[in-house]
Amino acid sequence: MKKLLSVLLAFTMVISLSACKTGTDKKDSSKPATSASDTAATTAPTAETTASPTAAPAPGSYMDASLPTADRVADLLSQMTLEEKAGQMMQGARYKVADSEVKSLGLGSVLSGGGDVPGANTISDWVSMVKKYQDNAMATRLKIPFIYGIDAVHGHSNVYGAVIFPQNIGLGAANDPDLMYKMGAAVAEEMKLTHTLWNFSPCVAVGQDPRWGRTYESFSSDPAIVTSLAVAYLKGQSDHGILSTAKHYAGDGATLFGTGEGTNLIDRGDVRLSADDFMNKQLAPYKELVASGLKVVMASFSSYQGTKMSENTYYLTDVLKGQFGFKGFVVSDWEATAGLSGGSYQENIELAINAGVDMLMEPNNYEVAIGDIVDSVNAGKIPMSRIDDAVSRILTVKFDMGLFEDPYMTNLPHEVDALGSTQYRDLAKQLVEKSLVLMKNENNLLPLQKGEKVFVTGPAIDDMGAQCGGWTLSWQGSLDQGSKLTQGQTILDGLKTYADKYGVEIITDKNRASEADAVILAVGEIPYAEYMGDTADMTLTGSTSLPGNQEAMDFAASLGKPTITLIVAGRQLELGDSFDAWNSVVMCYLPGSEGDGVASVLFGETPFSGKIPMPWYKDVNEIGTGSVDLLFAKGFGLSY
Repeated sequence: MKKLLSVLLAFTMVISLSACKTGTDKKDSSKPATSASDTAATTAPTAETTASPTAAPAPGSYMDASLPTADRVADLLSQMTLEEKAGQMMQGARYKVADSEVKSLGLGSVLSGGGDVPGANTISDWVSMVKKYQDNAMATRLKIPFIYGIDAVHGHSNVYGAVIFPQNIGLGAANDPDLMYKMGAAVAEEMKLTHTLWNFSPCVAVGQDPRWGRTYESFSSDPAIVTSLAVAYLKGQSDHGILSTAKHYAGDGATLFGTGEGTNLIDRGDVRLSADDFMNKQLAPYKELVASGLKVVMASFSSYQGTKMSENTYYLTDVLKGQFGFKGFVVSDWEATAGLSGGSYQENIELAINAGVDMLMEPNNYEVAIGDIVDSVNAGKIPMSRIDDAVSRILTVKFDMGLFEDPYMTNLPHEVDALGSTQYRDLAKQLVEKSLVLMKNENNLLPLQKGEKVFVTGPAIDDMGAQCGGWTLSWQGSLDQGSKLTQGQTILDGLKTYADKYGVEIITDKNRASEADAVILAVGEIPYAEYMGDTADMTLTGSTSLPGNQEAMDFAASLGKPTITLIVAGRQLELGDSFDAWNSVVMCYLPGSEGDGVASVLFGETPFSGKIPMPWYKDVNEIGTGSVDLLFAKGFGLSY
């Protein structure tokens, strides 16, 4: 009789949910674009999606939005098979996951890595893709919505035409929580245009060694600055309907040089701080973020005292979920299970889940991983209680986001209807202005004065890709190749605009360089991400330096004129004798798409206010020796 009643109940539930149908597309041409290509890339989709279910949910069922989330989760969980639970715990990559697999495997999430984009990378392409995935989620037995994840780490940076904000290290130099809140909100609004509601950001690494290839992803070496800015950004995102992720839990910024995974110099390495230092410095931002409502944490590739964080039960479960009271879910990093200590892939899956990872980012092996979870549970290697805890956490987040009521995101409020709005570009420019650090200014060479002739040179002066760095339209980023990497203004664009306004002549022709009163030299680093940016050579001619740095420096020096050097880089480099030779030095970090913010400050329209967020080493090889000679201490920065 019980079996018969359960079958009837399930049948009734299916009937009651069958009203979730696919709607038709509709046009919205309320905002004309300047060109056909710009419209395709940046304007909100003319197609919307599917209406929410109209049939009244069964009283007391998980579709009843009047019930407390905990009751809805418990009801849904009680109806799920082990296979359906394992599917919710899995996230595959867009380039691999077929639309139909969201239905057949019941995947809880799909993601895009850096540069993994649909179609021509237009808003309509993104919306269409997400809709197809959601159509298949709505065709499953229990109609559990899927959610799309993406690395919108300094703007919605996978999508052409989005505003690219300064990278985190520059935001740390600006150190303005109010602007960070606004940035979080702006990125959220641009993400909502593409219906990608889960952001793998902010990175809350407390960076300690600039030789690390992810240094620019860290706000500061000071956990208080990291915490303050991350909390503000998180609130801006959540207030505007985006699910944020604090990463990489924990200690990714404090790995010891020489301990990197595989051939890496430092990335994915081992943290060897004392337990107290680890808690007080590296874990501090997470504790505060959890108290501020954080819903997702991404486990780090790195280790603590030899144990990979993705299999570290004490820190994932006892500390994060226990001591800190984290109620959201933990997601692994990209194929992180491959680096764990088990003897097989299945054993690595068991280690991660038993340690406290709730969702596995398995871009390629998601189907195998689902099967392994099922087999491991049936074999008693993963307790069902651990599976139920993981799935409950994932479902709680989805219910609280309102996805069950609005799976197609038709009711999302929007502040803008296109990418790259003037208001968000102005915000990004303001953050650029505040992020610039004046390191030196002999004889008040800056600000530039009316009537001056200024020769500009260097590989970073007119390259959008160099300004933006990694995680911009691709994983590693790239330099401009014949055209700008994305929409915006290079530093040279900005200088020309402000020169016209302030009566300064900008000279770009080397043959006229001798006419100049001063030189602006822009040098820096190539774009890179993660371990590709690990380097032991932190000079301006090292492995990550921009091609043409040395040539431009030599030519500027040959002119014998006062020189203003702009450093466009993801970290504070070793400058050697060059620093003494230059008259003015400005650290620009990676300013993003609004290079006119640099010009604004050079012309004095906006004052310098940035402070270096990490110590500036003369010799990085002294790090960890106990005897370090600094060029400048954290917090240094001049003003006019």
